[in-house]
Amino acid sequence: MMDLSPKQIVYKLDKYIIGQDEAKKAVAIALRNRYRRAQLPVEIREEITPKNIIMKGPTGVGKTEIARRLAKLVKAPFVKVEATKYTEVGYVGKDVEGMIRDLAECAYRLVKAEKADEVKAKATAAAERRLVKVLSDAKKEERDKLAKEVFEANLLEGLRRGEYDNFMVEMEVMDEPQPMELVPGGAAISIGSIFGDMFQNKKKKRRLSVREAFQISLAEESEKLMDEDAIKAEALYRAENDGIVFIDEIDKIAGKGNRGGADVSREGVQRDILPIVEGSTVVTKYGPIKTDFILFIAAGAFHVAAVEDLIPELQGRFPVSVELQSLTKEDFVKILTETENSLTFQYGQLLSVDNINLEFDGGAIERIAEISVELNLTSEDIGARRLHTVMEYLLEDISFNAGGDYPMFTLKIDRKYVDEHLQKLTGDRNLKKYIL
Repeated sequence: MMDLSPKQIVYKLDKYIIGQDEAKKAVAIALRNRYRRAQLPVEIREEITPKNIIMKGPTGVGKTEIARRLAKLVKAPFVKVEATKYTEVGYVGKDVEGMIRDLAECAYRLVKAEKADEVKAKATAAAERRLVKVLSDAKKEERDKLAKEVFEANLLEGLRRGEYDNFMVEMEVMDEPQPMELVPGGAAISIGSIFGDMFQNKKKKRRLSVREAFQISLAEESEKLMDEDAIKAEALYRAENDGIVFIDEIDKIAGKGNRGGADVSREGVQRDILPIVEGSTVVTKYGPIKTDFILFIAAGAFHVAAVEDLIPELQGRFPVSVELQSLTKEDFVKILTETENSLTFQYGQLLSVDNINLEFDGGAIERIAEISVELNLTSEDIGARRLHTVMEYLLEDISFNAGGDYPMFTLKIDRKYVDEHLQKLTGDRNLKKYIL
């Protein structure tokens, strides 16, 4: 858990999400409270539970992105689930505990990646030794002409320089049984986990390029150096104490049971989610996880339903409620110019591959923002996702015609260019092919 103050957290979120200060403040406080709790004695720590958050606001204004970036900031296990997936046809006790199993899986991968980084130097050296031996056997005719130490030293140098990347070799690798899904929508279970050691440590010969062989060797050598039990224990701890579960579209399951129809099912879904949010123990393949200290962030547009339409017990488990605002023209300008890896930057990088240097002036950025706001007002408000539609339409011609051995070309995009290329867009509003 990183020692960041709420102000520092908001500052870092500002690099990726424009506006929505109230929501950022709420999640920053929730994250800092986790750090504060971790510093307390165990007996007090057990009494302090996270204050879950519910976000209200139209699509595309940053609800999911705030939660995702927050988790990335502190390297916390994070999963996003759609509440509506539990209302599908044939819903009979759909496994809502799956979200916690997914969180455990995410935590395991996170911890394993960190441990792999720790042993990377040793694993790399072991993988190189293995590949040198394989290459030496493949080039035995050349090997016989030189002293063994000199020949292997030359091979190692060439391997590190990438000289043999595309050279094909035959190597023994671990035969990993493919996981299979026994129940639709259930957890994937490996054959090895059912039949034990019968399928473990089985090897097979494969013909691979040296590049592929090195990656496989690196992964296998890393596995040997890591303590699997320690990884599982750490993953369970991280999932329990640092995990973030984002439940999207919670407004779609809000409805009072006395209305009849599908609303009864919706209330049933709320009651299934309730024990998970309240605090229960879920069995995962890495061990049992207590959900008491997981931070739950729920979100929804709440155009039709209101937060008050959720069952009181569920409302009570989300004491912090924040409202996100629709994006303004100024917000769109900032999204295009101030965020890290903004859309203008992304398109510039993509087209630079085909020797096109994109340059947007202030007038063009302002006009793109104006059109985006106008389209959100006159058709469905899809927030910042509207920029993807507008930018794709704006650069459609140049993206289609680019490619080939053309010299570097600078394309200056100004207000006039935007108006000319978005005339059809602003005229007939025919965006269906660009909206998923």
